[in-house]
Amino acid sequence: MSTAWKKSGWRNKPRIQMPEYTDAAALNAVESRLASYPPLVFAGEARQLRAKLAAVSRGEAFLLQGGDCAESFAEFNADLIRDTYKVMLQMAVVLTYGAKVPVVKIGRVAGQFAKPRSADTETQNGVELPSYRGDIINELDFTPEARIPNPNNMLTAYTQSAASLNLIRAFSQGGFADIHHVHEWNQGFAKTSGTGDKYRKMANRISDALDFMNAAGVNADNSNALQTVNFYTSHEALLLEYEEALCRVDSTSGLPVAGSGHMIWIGDRTRQPDGAHVEFCSGVQNPIGLKCGPSITTDDLLKLIDKLNPQNEAGRLTLIARFGAGSVGDHLPRLVKAVQAEGRNVVWTCDPMHGNTIKSSTGYKTRQFDSILREVREFFGVHAAEGTVPGGVHFEMTGKDVTECTGGVRAVTDEDLSDRYHTACDPRLNASQSLELAFLVAEELEDRRSAARKAG
Repeated sequence: MSTAWKKSGWRNKPRIQMPEYTDAAALNAVESRLASYPPLVFAGEARQLRAKLAAVSRGEAFLLQGGDCAESFAEFNADLIRDTYKVMLQMAVVLTYGAKVPVVKIGRVAGQFAKPRSADTETQNGVELPSYRGDIINELDFTPEARIPNPNNMLTAYTQSAASLNLIRAFSQGGFADIHHVHEWNQGFAKTSGTGDKYRKMANRISDALDFMNAAGVNADNSNALQTVNFYTSHEALLLEYEEALCRVDSTSGLPVAGSGHMIWIGDRTRQPDGAHVEFCSGVQNPIGLKCGPSITTDDLLKLIDKLNPQNEAGRLTLIARFGAGSVGDHLPRLVKAVQAEGRNVVWTCDPMHGNTIKSSTGYKTRQFDSILREVREFFGVHAAEGTVPGGVHFEMTGKDVTECTGGVRAVTDEDLSDRYHTACDPRLNASQSLELAFLVAEELEDRRSAARKAG
């Protein structure tokens, strides 16, 4: 990190995808209040996550990152947090079995309130208004008043994030995450998924492994590791006034840490090497994610790696590939080869959501389950060909029984989308689709492990 870095330095850089607040005094008051609040996460937790991501980069762990496309003030409740957390635990157990390594669990939660938009305005019935940019900035209602950026929304976002973290920490340490309970939920899915033996066989193998551990004396009564989990938070660091206000200096190291979440990422639209978002993220010590879409060049990627991880530290930088099914082979190999040739330490993970958004025959924005799975498989295939580590997966998902993505064993059709289409932004996998995807990814991991053993 450059010694000249300041948490406000981003203000001197080009900024995009950020609101223009009309009331400077109100904005300054909110920033001052946030700066006086406790951080939402702590430096030691961020260091712990970096160490776990370093293991992911070496193939010694696997990353599962998932959660809402954009958190909502109106939908905030304990049941939603519990249900999404529960599905992620279920997915993690299945992936742990398939990968045979620990799974690092990072939620898109407690901070994922801002969303980049493809256009600054939108038009409905001939009326043009500023785009909705997430609850931390403005409101979804299509009225001139609702679309005015309101700095006080940052205070609501902080309060909701603090409450979410409090509940997640209680779930993580209070017995809710006991692996035996979680696997019982998986068995329930495997029995009712309607796919015959496909998932039951894997669920039964997991049961056998747990029975063996119990017979060997390793159980929840004498192993805290089976009862508790480490669960981390993440979000796109889009609203930099909020990020700066929650940035703190770690009393142990004397270095700055983003107090808004354990991991923050830079989106595909805001990854300009000389832009404001890269400038801010370059100076905090948290793990940083970088979305890599089809437009990224190898030169820009290497510049960004130099800027964001100048010391080439393992676990510092996660590259989140998002190309779209059928396009991974056109883009990912050149990036992987360039990073390998330069000897850069990164985590490679796959976001199969953002490149696969389409408009359904019924007019809804959706994503097809088969396209999501195809992109994941293509991602693994490229890494197998290049001899590199496919570090993880990144999903937009919810624990709610929504109908926003089509396909899956409980097949959601285009005609079903209107039943429970609740997202304010992008379509999410529902609980059943998320868990089904975990089983299929676990099969992929098992197959690749078997192939590697035979080749060795």
